[in-house]
Amino acid sequence: MSSALSLTLYFLPLLLIAYVFARRRDSRLRADQAARSAAFEAGLTEPASLHPVIDPGKCIGCAACTAVCPEMPEHTVLGLINGKADLIGPTDCIGHGACQAACPVDAISLVFGTATRGVDIPNVKPNFETNVPGIFIAGELGGMGLIRNAIEQGKQAMEHLGRSLNGRADLDVLIIGAGPAGIAASLSAKAQQLNYLTLEQDSLGGAVAHFPRRKLVMTAPADLPLVGRMKFTEASKEKLLAFWQDVFETTQLNIRFDEQVLAVEQNMGGFAVTSSKGSYQTARILLCLGRRGTPRKLDVPGEDLPKVVYRLTDPEQYHGRKVLVVGGGDSAIEAACALAEHDNIDVTIAYRSAAFTRAKPKNRAAIEQAEQEGRAQVMFNTQVTEIRDSEVLLQQEDRTAVLPNDAVIVNAGGILPSNFLRSMGIEVDTKFGTA
Repeated sequence: MSSALSLTLYFLPLLLIAYVFARRRDSRLRADQAARSAAFEAGLTEPASLHPVIDPGKCIGCAACTAVCPEMPEHTVLGLINGKADLIGPTDCIGHGACQAACPVDAISLVFGTATRGVDIPNVKPNFETNVPGIFIAGELGGMGLIRNAIEQGKQAMEHLGRSLNGRADLDVLIIGAGPAGIAASLSAKAQQLNYLTLEQDSLGGAVAHFPRRKLVMTAPADLPLVGRMKFTEASKEKLLAFWQDVFETTQLNIRFDEQVLAVEQNMGGFAVTSSKGSYQTARILLCLGRRGTPRKLDVPGEDLPKVVYRLTDPEQYHGRKVLVVGGGDSAIEAACALAEHDNIDVTIAYRSAAFTRAKPKNRAAIEQAEQEGRAQVMFNTQVTEIRDSEVLLQQEDRTAVLPNDAVIVNAGGILPSNFLRSMGIEVDTKFGTA
């Protein structure tokens, strides 16, 4: 056999491998470019929460970040553009943070907000303590809306808090909020044998308890003190609440429901806390409040009518009624779609922008399908100007529309309980693309 033939036989498999690799790389590049273009053309450019910023000068294009993103491949979040990682689906990113941990060259930073859209975040140290010594924050209030992250923060915050106690008050710690972070913090406090109390202004689960029925709320497992691994990888609202109820009963957590905290004052022994049902003296406070607990209002005439609510709990209560859903995020679209499943409910969703820029693709597809099938009406570039007993006035670009109406559901997001935080002396920063 000639040397030329031997070399050809030797290198042919390598050439075939290189060819296949190049084809796959080019195919992926085209797909990533198309996904990024589609997102930007639709105006889907603003991440809703914590998200990565990639330094192209450091990125080596290894794709480790894309491989570990828990939202992929179901959602297109990260991709490679010209050999560099890029956030090609900004609105699909929900702040897992796995990409930063996986990057071998520290090319990824996790930030809140963007240059054009600020996010209010309380000042919190690495140990979760605020600028007010003795007051800690974990979970959604600190910008961690993802349930798994909120659970982890609740555990870690309580661990840090436990190490700083001096034991001079009736309670070691008062936990405010019994959502994901509050439940994890309560379990951690019990595991540390701390004298703790948790107050929840509503019911177990916090904001999760008010999500639409059958909403998928958790897509990754998590670990809880005293309980261990939450083994399910996907959980609906009902499944998660049932799990937490079992945890609450089994571990006998010290949680009081339907009790709202009204005021917090510092004193020599720590903090004096006044609630709607009593008063408490505590050495430390852990705030596990959700942003949805303070819904963003429209501030229009008639918003105080009984027919206006800020969450959908059971679509069947709107049987035979004309319902307007206001908002363009996932909660608003999911509410509209849940209502649209019932033939006897007349559903309209109104949004101030020209596209559903903050919603997941599956929700955008669902509302588009509902509109095409005549089960829901979608009104973009629309603002509510007045709510009346049997109608709603809407401003849609250069015209005023009068919509017959029996009920209004405002899903315009939640706002930071700034007045409550300021009353305690907690500083709040507006983040424009910073950590």
